[in-house]
Amino acid sequence: MRKTCIIVDDEPAAHYVLLSHLNQVPDLELIGQFYNGVEVRQFTELNEVDLMFLDINMPEVSGLDLLRNLPHPPKTVLTTAYSEFALESYDYGVIDYLMKPIYFPRFLVSVDRFFSYYDVSDRGAVVVAPTSLAVKVDGEMVDIDLNELLYTQSLGNYVKLFIPGKTYLASITTNDLEHSLPAAKFMRIHKSYIVAIEKIGTYGKDFVQVNDFRMPVGITYRQKLMERMNT
Repeated sequence: MRKTCIIVDDEPAAHYVLLSHLNQVPDLELIGQFYNGVEVRQFTELNEVDLMFLDINMPEVSGLDLLRNLPHPPKTVLTTAYSEFALESYDYGVIDYLMKPIYFPRFLVSVDRFFSYYDVSDRGAVVVAPTSLAVKVDGEMVDIDLNELLYTQSLGNYVKLFIPGKTYLASITTNDLEHSLPAAKFMRIHKSYIVAIEKIGTYGKDFVQVNDFRMPVGITYRQKLMERMNT
């Protein structure tokens, strides 16, 4: 059974990310997008909304103020870049609290939590493996085609992503990126490198080569790499 949802956030980039994630969850139907809380009350009175992705920090009406004033709020996942409201938010019966930037694996935890409120026979949710990843590059959200992504290199709090003929410097850590990429297609081979398994040309116990670029393999990753390459 499909469930309906809305996005309430004053930042266009946040809508972009959530839309990208929702496109990969066919059992959630997006029926409204709002950039402030003023119109949400009227919309929820006239439309059946099962789930609301709600930003806390918004002008005019904050997310928590909106929850206080909705007579029958839908199940809610709060989204914010600030953690200080986490404890207070659970006073309003929210089902989860997502910290920005919101990565797909963590988003799925919230979706699973939401569907767990319904009978298993009603759920039937099918999650499609992601084919793209939204990352922030120079302050803009960019979709990276995962079928083209060759490998990534850590540069402190940034990661350089390599696709044929182009590179992107994304504002994300390698740890966060690792948890956002599908494990069936990508593997971390070093503290600084993640590689697309099917793009590997040659390899040894201490190196991996993709096209003309050779990457080191960390000691802690060697056995797992050999196992993956020999299956």
